[in-house]
Amino acid sequence: MRDMHNNISVIHAITPQAVGTSGIAGGKLSGVLDRRGYDKAEFVFSYGATASVADTVTPVIYECATSNGSFTSVADADLLPQTSAEAAVTITAAGSSKLGYIGSKRYLKIRLYGTGHATGIVSAVLIAGAPSRAP
Repeated sequence: MRDMHNNISVIHAITPQAVGTSGIAGGKLSGVLDRRGYDKAEFVFSYGATASVADTVTPVIYECATSNGSFTSVADADLLPQTSAEAAVTITAAGSSKLGYIGSKRYLKIRLYGTGHATGIVSAVLIAGAPSRAP
């Protein structure tokens, strides 16, 4: 089929919440996201308006070959755009952004962390595409 609806899976990653201002150590980390049966992965994160123009939200993607192994940060060469810093968003109004993963690991996690006031609400999902078995 040519439709996208039957050829993607949307996997919940981070429930809408404020990510705080303590940087990467205090950011919100998803659980393990399994992209079994899908070759492509795109993270989409959405954010609400904020009380400050100085809020920045940065995504970091982690990967692992096993669900209970040691997750490591994804190499820049396996991200689209090529770094998490390029995917960072300074929140001026509500919106969405995306970060692609082109690596080969099955298990992923995403962390969203804030700097500035980080009062804006953010959430994230993983969109898995290119299924190995499609209708």
